[in-house]
Amino acid sequence: MDKYESDTFGVLNAANYDQEHDPGTTAASVDCLAEFCQDADAVLELAIGTGRVALPLAARGIRIHGIDASPAMLEVLHNKPGSDQLTTSIADMADFDLPQKFDFAYLIFNTLFNLKTQAAQVSCLQHVARHLNPGGRFLIETIVPDLSGFHDGQYVKTDELSFDDLRIEAATHDPISQRIECQRVQFTQAGVTLKPFVYRYAWPAEIDLMAQLAGLRLEQRWGDWQRGAFTGTSPMHVSLYRK
Repeated sequence: MDKYESDTFGVLNAANYDQEHDPGTTAASVDCLAEFCQDADAVLELAIGTGRVALPLAARGIRIHGIDASPAMLEVLHNKPGSDQLTTSIADMADFDLPQKFDFAYLIFNTLFNLKTQAAQVSCLQHVARHLNPGGRFLIETIVPDLSGFHDGQYVKTDELSFDDLRIEAATHDPISQRIECQRVQFTQAGVTLKPFVYRYAWPAEIDLMAQLAGLRLEQRWGDWQRGAFTGTSPMHVSLYRK
């Protein structure tokens, strides 16, 4: 999918993002992040999107600067109440330069995987480290990759099936690059809608090594936003790094 660029996801999904991409963990993630933000003079959110997490944090008095590669996502954010309490910039999270440093930064909801190569993911962590004050922390949330649904490097899944609506997801998997290319297809009486999505997954140990290359060391890892234990069967992880 050579046409898939850093702002493609936002162009295709901004209008319906809040309705179609609710992970069900917002309250827990905001509570957890607020504890790390409360002593920080300045906080950076990478891929702030439509403000699902930043807006409730800002309502608690936390000063947040958010970056996002998608003007469309930021437009949705700025049409929401409370957005005037946030500072935002259009920027690629793998290559950004802001005029300030931060005590705490975070990148959640698997968004690290939106960067399509390992080099881009390493670059993201390096740019975060450059923008952190000494002793600053960086929190990442991602799934633990589960490839069990793939057979012969591909899968097809039905997401919605009704009298007048069919939504399917088809994907291919390249284990060499750890890259998955998806096409989400919706059939309705009005026509067909295509929403492609590309991501490059990474295992927790690989993320630790990429962080180490950037000058960040793992401080703690949990298996959920309530900071439960991370185990071999955890489907996700919340990992905290320190500069």
